[in-house]
Amino acid sequence: MKEAINTQSIGKKLMSYKKHPGSFLLLLLVLASAVLTVGVLLYLIAYILIHGVPYLTPDLFAPEYNSDNVSLVPALVNTIFMTVLALLIAVPLGIGAAIYLAEYAKRGNRLVRLIRLMAETLQGIPSIIYGLFGMLFFVTALKIGYSLLAGAATLAIMVLPVVMRTTEEALLSVPDMYREGSFGLGAGKLRTIFKIVLPSAVPGILAGVILAIGRIVGESAALLFTAGSGYLLPKAGGWLSKILQPGGTLTIQLYLSSSKAEYNVAFGIAFVLLVIVLCINFLTKYLAKRFDVTRMK
Repeated sequence: MKEAINTQSIGKKLMSYKKHPGSFLLLLLVLASAVLTVGVLLYLIAYILIHGVPYLTPDLFAPEYNSDNVSLVPALVNTIFMTVLALLIAVPLGIGAAIYLAEYAKRGNRLVRLIRLMAETLQGIPSIIYGLFGMLFFVTALKIGYSLLAGAATLAIMVLPVVMRTTEEALLSVPDMYREGSFGLGAGKLRTIFKIVLPSAVPGILAGVILAIGRIVGESAALLFTAGSGYLLPKAGGWLSKILQPGGTLTIQLYLSSSKAEYNVAFGIAFVLLVIVLCINFLTKYLAKRFDVTRMK
């Protein structure tokens, strides 16, 4: 039986590459691609750190925004509001649609194929088109106005296909023996889905949520048409009414700061965004390992 190349010694690998120089060339290309990717990532992180950290002044974290301090705190609060609202809309709908497609719909059904095709098509639509739709439908037709709610609803439509497709793939990756074992013990369809299938698919579902959060936090074009650029924090007791008020996120403030040649503020905001994304990734990976039932003893 031929020995696998990943279990061979270095000498045997060199002999194998000598006989097959094309494989050695492919290995070099793969290594070069990996080094280039990691190098570009490290360069971007270092560039943002070098240019962003020196401008993290106390004025940048002042509780109120004005022309003197250009505080990012209101934009940070708006970003949190926007992310939570969009996820509250998109995640239940996406998971529910994925459960239907993976567990209830007949496999190979034309309707299922059509839904998947539409979801994949929606993922490729430019965000500016979503913003135009959100402005015409939520802001104008429904008379919500420029607000966090209109922006969150638009972003929910934007990330819904991502959550749905990743959740569906996670559910389909759960072995059928799990379902058969549950049915054999007398559990029903719904109980099997919520007690067996969904917990087993948690890592894949969280991966979709990570992608959705990343797109929400980094979006700006669609929000310019729907959420506006307000930077006022609500008074005490008025936090619920905040969702009906205009609100610019961190990416909106970064864009506006760059357009005004306020590059110091822009790099400071970029650093904060980088920290937020890294924290979200680490937290989600921890939760995925924490609730991965396949690793539990």
